[in-house]
Amino acid sequence: MSSHHPDVLIIGGGLIGAASAWQLSCRGARVLVIDKGQIGHGCSYGNAGWVTPCFAMPLPMPGMFIKSIKWMLDSQSPLYIQPRASPSLAKWLWRFLRSMTRRQMLASVDALVELSKLSLAIYRDLDIKARGAFGFSQKGLLMLAQSSSSMTAAVEEMKLVAARGVRGLRISASEVSTLEPAVRADSILGGVFYPNEAHVEPLATVRHLIDLASGNGAIAQPNTEVLDFVGDNGIVRSVLTNRGEISAGKIVLAAGSWSGKLGAKLSIKIPMLAGKGYAVIVPPPSKTPSVPIMLVDRKVAITPRATSLRIAGTLELVDLDESVTMSRVHTMMCGARTILDVPANPCITEIWRGMRPCTPDGVPVISLAPRFSNLYIAAGHQMLGLQTATGTGMLVADLVTGSTPCVDPEPFRAGRFN
Repeated sequence: MSSHHPDVLIIGGGLIGAASAWQLSCRGARVLVIDKGQIGHGCSYGNAGWVTPCFAMPLPMPGMFIKSIKWMLDSQSPLYIQPRASPSLAKWLWRFLRSMTRRQMLASVDALVELSKLSLAIYRDLDIKARGAFGFSQKGLLMLAQSSSSMTAAVEEMKLVAARGVRGLRISASEVSTLEPAVRADSILGGVFYPNEAHVEPLATVRHLIDLASGNGAIAQPNTEVLDFVGDNGIVRSVLTNRGEISAGKIVLAAGSWSGKLGAKLSIKIPMLAGKGYAVIVPPPSKTPSVPIMLVDRKVAITPRATSLRIAGTLELVDLDESVTMSRVHTMMCGARTILDVPANPCITEIWRGMRPCTPDGVPVISLAPRFSNLYIAAGHQMLGLQTATGTGMLVADLVTGSTPCVDPEPFRAGRFN
């Protein structure tokens, strides 16, 4: 490993790391990507696969305080915060609550929509150059409401993103049936359709980005766990791994939910909490939807695939607890069954859970690390990692190479938490 001596070492082989490796390799950098497991098999593996600028709301939203308290008492709620005695959790929750202001929300939406729109454009361009390589499909996204309060919320979000260039259409229940016959019209009040949104296959996307980077000379090394860092005078000299010591000119920390613990080894405080999400793969029902669907009330995401259906959702803020709560899986399946002809006991071919890296303000950290001149952080994308990955990769490459940033880097700076 030490013989590689890369210009840039990227810690984390998920979507963010892969996109950063591709962008940096395009600019002539010698890149090494390492991951403690298999490349692309962390949080990037089982997400819904959406590239949807309309879905750019930060986790803390105005009015969520009361909801959060109620949800803490309900392990089946869309957002579950596991109560425990932890100073770091208390501090994270305090910052989370302070971010539930309209001013903070609008600033976050601005940043997330901009990064998402850039990412969508890059994904579209990649698909043009390699049709079908990673399952890119731009058929739109359907947000469905089953209560008046959720319908109101969906329309408000539509107006928010419309002001930022994301087109959405309010539609009635009968219009939903015309647009998507697989949905039972009697189970919903209506919804919002975003015609320009897209979806991809997550693992295929990571592999495609890694292949592109490899074509430029980048190397991807799985099963390489970071144990510690060697640093002094504001420079990270090397990274100690289970497979030897690696020296690099610059380092990008893109390890998802593990970024906070790794940063702590250098006394860098990144307020990161892992949010566990689930995905279930089942055979396609008799009437399979043609476009991705979000159930607004239940926060369940449904994505059609070539030969199956992916049902994903929930967020358990439980830090790095990777156990599977089967009641969560059951709740997701019940939610999908309210609108689609999913059998009561479907043949589940895969149950996945992954750790989504969540910052308390819902905006990722993409910046130079505090106190170090050669360490960059690209983590904390909550549920929008795939959606913003290619834009994040471009911003990382801009920062590392000293180029003009593709988007305003200010909302993503690490120092905002100091």
